[in-house]
Amino acid sequence: MYSEHVLGAIGFNPLSAAPERYLCKYIDIYLEMSIIMHMKNHSEKAKRILELAHHSGVVSTGEVRSRGLHHQYLRQLCKEGKLVRVGRGIYSLPDADVTIHHGLAQAAKAIPKGVICLLSALRFHEIGTQAPHEVWIAINRRAARPRASQPRMRIVRFSGKSLTEGVDGHNVEGVPVRIYNPAKTVADCFKYRNKIGLDVALEALREVIRGRRCTTDELWRYAKICRVTKIMRPYMEAIV
Repeated sequence: MYSEHVLGAIGFNPLSAAPERYLCKYIDIYLEMSIIMHMKNHSEKAKRILELAHHSGVVSTGEVRSRGLHHQYLRQLCKEGKLVRVGRGIYSLPDADVTIHHGLAQAAKAIPKGVICLLSALRFHEIGTQAPHEVWIAINRRAARPRASQPRMRIVRFSGKSLTEGVDGHNVEGVPVRIYNPAKTVADCFKYRNKIGLDVALEALREVIRGRRCTTDELWRYAKICRVTKIMRPYMEAIV
């Protein structure tokens, strides 16, 4: 009727031939202890997730799973009001300090290997007057399209050195975010001038040169990587 494992766990000795009523009592005690242990484990695991959210500001389903925790705890914490779902698989504390770059932190959580680029990089570096309503992020040309729906993102495919060069690490709301530096961003703007407009690229070029945000040598280096030297040369000469 009952497995030896369960009987042993509650300290029941079948040789003692205890009456059935005592066996039922032992089973009740065992079940009660199991419930208490489950609640304790739930509390400890929920605490670990909340500590992660406090540390990084935003926590993702992938991070929780990588730590051996079930994603169901995230849903439970949302029901308890201790976390808020801010995007697909992305959660934050309800009283978290949200900055103007909150979308970048969300995007970095959703696509850890992506790099903030073009209009979003200009915005981050305070270059130009662009205020994009979506996060521009570069990913490998062969990478699968991300499934994340929040925040709104504009995916751009880069490859080779165009993807890997000029990447700086920044901390946004406690989240590590990869963003192209000013010089690389300007070169990217000229490369993708048909997407964002030549006027945007020219505005960015003028500001980085006149504001000494980078050197002409740096601009020229990334212009070579992005293969836009012939396009950028006359504008650089006119501004310098």
